[in-house]
Amino acid sequence: MAGRPEGGATERGLRRFCLAFFVAALAFLATPASAAKVDDQFRAWLQDDLWPQAKAQGISKNIFDAAFQGIKPNLKLPDLVMPGEKPKMPQKQHQAEFGSPGAYFAEKTIGAVTAGGRARETANAKTIAAIEKRYGVPGEILLAIWGRETGFGAAKMPYDAFEVLGTKAFMSTKKDFFRTELLAALEIVERGLAPVGAMKSSWAGALGQPQFMPTSFLKHAVDFDGDGRVDIWNSTPDVLASIANYLVHYGWVKGRGWGFEVTVPETVSCSLEGPDQGKKISQWAALGIKRVGGKPFPASELNAEGFLLMPAGRSGPAFIATPNFYVLKEYNTSDLYALFIGHGADRIAHGDSNFSGGWGPVGDLHRSDIAALQRTLEAKGYDVGSADGLPGFKTRRSIGKWQAKNGQAATCFPDAGLVTALK
Repeated sequence: MAGRPEGGATERGLRRFCLAFFVAALAFLATPASAAKVDDQFRAWLQDDLWPQAKAQGISKNIFDAAFQGIKPNLKLPDLVMPGEKPKMPQKQHQAEFGSPGAYFAEKTIGAVTAGGRARETANAKTIAAIEKRYGVPGEILLAIWGRETGFGAAKMPYDAFEVLGTKAFMSTKKDFFRTELLAALEIVERGLAPVGAMKSSWAGALGQPQFMPTSFLKHAVDFDGDGRVDIWNSTPDVLASIANYLVHYGWVKGRGWGFEVTVPETVSCSLEGPDQGKKISQWAALGIKRVGGKPFPASELNAEGFLLMPAGRSGPAFIATPNFYVLKEYNTSDLYALFIGHGADRIAHGDSNFSGGWGPVGDLHRSDIAALQRTLEAKGYDVGSADGLPGFKTRRSIGKWQAKNGQAATCFPDAGLVTALK
């Protein structure tokens, strides 16, 4: 039968239990204390650092206090640096751009945007026609952005903008950027454009259905329904017109679309890609580039400038983009985002039709892999834009130039073999 433990064993076990309990108690007490310390530092920062600048910019004390009443730093937000600590080294990242870019165009996602866009195009036909007349931006483009950003307003805005922007201005890796946005958010309330309680945002501090940062709200949000207030949270006319106004501000060219899917013969180098290597569309056509499906380029476009766009190099569809494509990139700097909006708008206007070109089995790399490749190319004298781990057009065409120089077929897109070859 099991006997009772000897006294020494009992005492050792009791000491271990007490020690474990003490450590656990310290851990339990440390977390709230640490959080409380951050809260205290945040309140001091608000009053001693942010308030003097806000006051100098015309923010009243009543508005300032109302905006931050009950607000504490949200330590669950990404990209934060605890006070007194240094930023941590980024972990390896694996994103859609590094697998097949085709994943970005999953039918479930783009199908929802196009079907929802068509339904809302019909329901809001009069409003959209009025916005098109005033701003010159096709309604389908506005609908595609609306659908992509917030699912036509279905996505909830669960965060308090002052909590998000305050936290990030106080302790994020981009304090200056978010400080500017925080002060702009205070200005929105100070000017009576929205009450404090309406300032609901995404986890990044973007406001309303168009997902405007506060500075963009101040520059571009408009009252299109004529009710005397700008409401990008609830008013469809204000939402769509504000998006149009944003695009016009960044140079949307009335009467032109975003671009055309094309076939690019092997005789045309993929390293000719980029917004700084434009040609007349007639010149691209003279090189053998053709629209897919045998359609000719519109006569009105032949003397206008276009740009080669190959977001997956030779392993994906190719396009001749217009300047409006790069206006879409002002909304989101990703090539794939702008392409999604253009493609979604085409599908809203003309019906479901996927790209003719397929997305090849490219990528499966981490962002750190791309950054290492970029640094190597930079050391060899190539312009990759920056070694940020994102394969933008400068990186893609630099890859193509290096491949051609080293007797390889130019693919203009990173792969595991290329990363190994350039180590």
